[in-house]
Amino acid sequence: MRRFTPLLLLLAILSCISGYLLSKASLVGRTGINLFYKEYKFLKVWWQGAGAVFGMLLLLLLMQAIVQRRAKPKRAMFIHLAAIGAALVGLYFTYNDFRHTLSHRLLGERFHLGSYLFWIGWIMISVFCLVRSKSAAVSGSLDTQRPL
Repeated sequence: MRRFTPLLLLLAILSCISGYLLSKASLVGRTGINLFYKEYKFLKVWWQGAGAVFGMLLLLLLMQAIVQRRAKPKRAMFIHLAAIGAALVGLYFTYNDFRHTLSHRLLGERFHLGSYLFWIGWIMISVFCLVRSKSAAVSGSLDTQRPL
């Protein structure tokens, strides 16, 4: 667990910023959430949005750590690179949706930035796993085989 402490701290900070920004939807966006999209009311409270983002990032970190530990190094590298690709595609589609869907465009730029931070956090997790796997391969240790 100690190996993940700096990343977890960074993800917690990123999640707090994201939760704060998600709670700062525009007046029209907040009205839309109150009237039509009631399932997203938790995003109006910063710590609930931050908790949701942090929980999802922890789940992604857990899955990628399991891949790192159990898969062969080349397969793990491929999976981490695929995760980066998936996060970039998600970031693109989120950006595209916020630009072309009126109800999402009305949420405001701060809300948009909070959403983008989730994808950036996933990219950071994947890069962390890639760098850790390369450093383990260079040092010759079997660090990837140790339990979490």
